[in-house]
Amino acid sequence: MADTSIMLVEDEIIVAADVKNRLENMGYSVLGIFDTGEEAIQKAGELKPSLVLMDIVLKGEMDGIDAAQNIRELYDIPIIYLTAYSDEKTLERAKVTEPFGYVLKPFEDREIQSAIEMAIYKHQMEKKLKESEEKYRKLVEKFLRVSTEILNELSKP
Repeated sequence: MADTSIMLVEDEIIVAADVKNRLENMGYSVLGIFDTGEEAIQKAGELKPSLVLMDIVLKGEMDGIDAAQNIRELYDIPIIYLTAYSDEKTLERAKVTEPFGYVLKPFEDREIQSAIEMAIYKHQMEKKLKESEEKYRKLVEKFLRVSTEILNELSKP
């Protein structure tokens, strides 16, 4: 928990301050509060947080769903939505971004803490799986390359 850094994207300053305080009381490091999707994307690249807590409705042209999609694609940082919106259309849009959690406001500390811990764990396991897949892909490619070379040598007159 102590080494988990969180970036908070929330445009309501009172809510943002409350969430920041609650997260810090749980032992998390809050790297900053940002209120637009555009700023969230930029800062995620600069700060490289362990996780982003993202509201869906934000100031500016871009909403939290679009920002989350960009952050996932560009930086592979897990996102948890922290929002008051749970209508079907919003949920369908949010699902496509493959969030690691969806917590509805108002929330209890235990809810957000368990969502954060599960998201961090799941993201670490996904990274290990990707690394393993890459390792075995390279091994198979090398095997095929060597096998082809051997077959080519054997088929020479």
